[in-house]
Amino acid sequence: MQELVPGIHHWSAPHPRIGFRVSSYYVEAARTLLDPILPEDEDLDWFARRDPAPRQIVLTNRHHYRHSDEFREVLGGIPVRACRAGMHEFEGGPEVEPFDFGDRLAEGVTAIEIGGICPDDTALFIEAAEGAGANAIALADGLIRPPDGGPLCFVPDQLMGDPERDKRALLASLSGLLERDFEHLLLAHGEPLAREGKRALGEFLESQAA
Repeated sequence: MQELVPGIHHWSAPHPRIGFRVSSYYVEAARTLLDPILPEDEDLDWFARRDPAPRQIVLTNRHHYRHSDEFREVLGGIPVRACRAGMHEFEGGPEVEPFDFGDRLAEGVTAIEIGGICPDDTALFIEAAEGAGANAIALADGLIRPPDGGPLCFVPDQLMGDPERDKRALLASLSGLLERDFEHLLLAHGEPLAREGKRALGEFLESQAA
């Protein structure tokens, strides 16, 4: 568990199904957990003791439910929210509330559509009271960082439906993110980039245009 920047906590752990380490976050000002997985170095009481404590879970896509049930049990049944376009994943349970692209999910947290991999792939624009230098973008599955902490890259082609089509759609969506003021990039797969996220995203997009 680390406080990546003031008010944004990051941790990672092996995913119980795929085995790879994945990342989760707690945004204190928004009282929002992102894609939560059980941490290795803290128990869930750590979250219950926070002031402020989490009051919702937001999934950046439908595949990131992870250990939301365990978090909900400790945190008094807080709601889990996911993009409406992915709600078919939860038919018959667990209980998940839908949101739409463009919705403000908490104070300073806005859902943004990311085209390409799946119709519910979502970016979250996280605006901090401290100003643009404290803002962040959280991404779902389109971009990852390899386990060795290397540069940003696309998710492997075999995890895409139509790699060429999906990459074109991803590049268009990701380019639009650069119009926003942010510094930190929070990835669901791979280590986050604090204070250099926008630069890294810009460099990735330039490399794809070359």
